[in-house]
Amino acid sequence: MRQKSILLAGNWKMNHGPSAAEGYFSAIEIAPKANAQMRIYPPFLSLSASLNTVEQKKLPIQIGAQNLHFEKTGAFTGEVSGPMLQEIGITQVLIGHSERRQYFAETDETVLKKTISALNQGFEVLLCVGETLEERKSGTTNLVMETQLKLILSDEICKSALGLKLHIAYEPVWAIGTGLVATPEQAEETHAYIRSLLVNSIGAPKADTVRLLYGGSVTPANFKDLLACPNIDGGLVGGASLKPESWMALWNLI
Repeated sequence: MRQKSILLAGNWKMNHGPSAAEGYFSAIEIAPKANAQMRIYPPFLSLSASLNTVEQKKLPIQIGAQNLHFEKTGAFTGEVSGPMLQEIGITQVLIGHSERRQYFAETDETVLKKTISALNQGFEVLLCVGETLEERKSGTTNLVMETQLKLILSDEICKSALGLKLHIAYEPVWAIGTGLVATPEQAEETHAYIRSLLVNSIGAPKADTVRLLYGGSVTPANFKDLLACPNIDGGLVGGASLKPESWMALWNLI
């Protein structure tokens, strides 16, 4: 049986400005765990405040960015580059979230470019994949996973980073912010299929080291059952990461 290394990751999305971030981390009280890591992705403007408060309190929490541009500089109004993030101490980045794909026209090609750029700059990447409700109902979930990961699993830079600097979050789009959640059986089935794609690409030993996170209405009520699934190595949490109480409750379930 593969040994799990758990990652509890929180995506604040467009919530919690700098003042709220300081208050949030000031209210957090957690102890480190030998088999787990905690990470939070605040909005860009809250990154420095989050880093500073976490460092002052010596909290075992990594802070990451929700996105980056694939170019280091240039005429890209409204974008943020890797060197800018590194200048304030960020080493983690979330790429390919369904909301970026849905609302900002990110494609598998741009997700690949961002992932390669981030890895080449030394970032650790959590790559997001997931299907819509229509795709789930039509029985094409596995095809969507294969399509969204095809370019990643065909690129040598990405393949060499899997399990080291590149991990994957499965977020069914129909379960994000809706209150709906995949059953543990549904989530495990898709995670197992993603793992099989990894095995075919990089071999079983290395595929076993890749963290596969589940995201989509994760709460303290369902997290323990999800974690019990063989191929689920943690959660990418939205709403339940916004309050210190529910966030600490999730950590205590690991």
